[in-house]
Amino acid sequence: MRIMGLDVGDRTIGVAISDELGWTAQGIETIKRTSIAKDLKRLEELICEKRINTIVVGFPKNMNNTVGPRAQKTIEFADIVKENFKDIEIVLWDERLTTSAAQRTLIEADVSRKKRKLVVDKIAAIFILQGYLDLKNK
Repeated sequence: MRIMGLDVGDRTIGVAISDELGWTAQGIETIKRTSIAKDLKRLEELICEKRINTIVVGFPKNMNNTVGPRAQKTIEFADIVKENFKDIEIVLWDERLTTSAAQRTLIEADVSRKKRKLVVDKIAAIFILQGYLDLKNK
């Protein structure tokens, strides 16, 4: 079984999955959000295809450790996912600065601004999932 990492935004959801051993995270796609029903349908397809048993959802707390509006939206999304996929464990993972780290990584790799926009959420999902895997495998 594999673990899925999600970077949930208003317009996109970055998706990463672990290898079979749960050691490394790989980005697989960025879902363009149109409706919650379509989001859930695509997640269901990926869950079945990749045999996912746990979903790690990036939880964007404020720097002072409080829960702001973006984090509240993430909790609501995670609750909907939990309700629709009852056999899947849902984990909220502190993702502060993952999008910034993903942007820096892409800039350092000299990826154009246009291309960065296409992959930054997927890269952030990799950072979220890899952080979880690293702690889990200590």
